[in-house]
Amino acid sequence: MTLVQMQPPSNVTPAHQTAADAMDTGALQVCDDMTIEVALSVMAGARTGHLFVCDNDGLCTQLVTQAQLTAVRDSLAYTDRVQLRDILDGGGPFTSPVTTTAEAEHAALDRRLAALPVVEDQDSARGVLAH
Repeated sequence: MTLVQMQPPSNVTPAHQTAADAMDTGALQVCDDMTIEVALSVMAGARTGHLFVCDNDGLCTQLVTQAQLTAVRDSLAYTDRVQLRDILDGGGPFTSPVTTTAEAEHAALDRRLAALPVVEDQDSARGVLAH
């Protein structure tokens, strides 16, 4: 999986480009009962730096990054039983597919995020904006 380049398709002007136009739709979704070690292995195998975490109803609750998971694994409180749901901090931030890329990029920079999940109204993961 490669990072999304923030260049618009030829039929969309930059001022009107939306998150849906620029997102990477290949983001992996995993269940929140997955352990940290397994999640890191999935990331390594998929050559990606982030995963969507979904609850038992299939709703996207958060995006986790390799850096976050590595920090948890390297902490003194870590055990091999720690699951993704144990480290989630309440979800978000997310953006809508109709948000302009400029707005989404601004939101990601304000929060110092490397990637911003794009979700539908029902919290269904559509893709990731990454820079």
